[in-house]
Amino acid sequence: MAFGRLERTQGDPPMSEINVTPLVDVMLVLVVIFIITAPLLASSIRLDLPKAEGTQPGDAPRFVVLVLDKSGQVFLNDKPMAGPQLAEQLAATARQNPDTEIQLRADQAVPYGKVVEVMGLAHQAGLSRIGFVAEPSK
Repeated sequence: MAFGRLERTQGDPPMSEINVTPLVDVMLVLVVIFIITAPLLASSIRLDLPKAEGTQPGDAPRFVVLVLDKSGQVFLNDKPMAGPQLAEQLAATARQNPDTEIQLRADQAVPYGKVVEVMGLAHQAGLSRIGFVAEPSK
């Protein structure tokens, strides 16, 4: 060691990685703010609706489940039905609510003619909304 010379300490080496912790903190705060304010923005129009005695809230559309198994047996809401009995039940359902939807679940082994026959019974009863239920492909 020479006289008058001071030793230098090495400083921290430069950082070559970006610190993402502050960025994540800011993003989480923004997400919380959006979650809190989103419902307020959706219902920003305040209305004072008039009252009337003749009005009723609209019922949600109903549905009935119609199942055709491998043997061709028909089930309406898990109850076995024959042809005339099925037509009666579908007609009664149509009289209660003509917008009732039929969810048709047919086994893939059922002949197409049987499916069309059941659809025809539903159409004759006055039910025209038919949805076909299937499994998602893998």
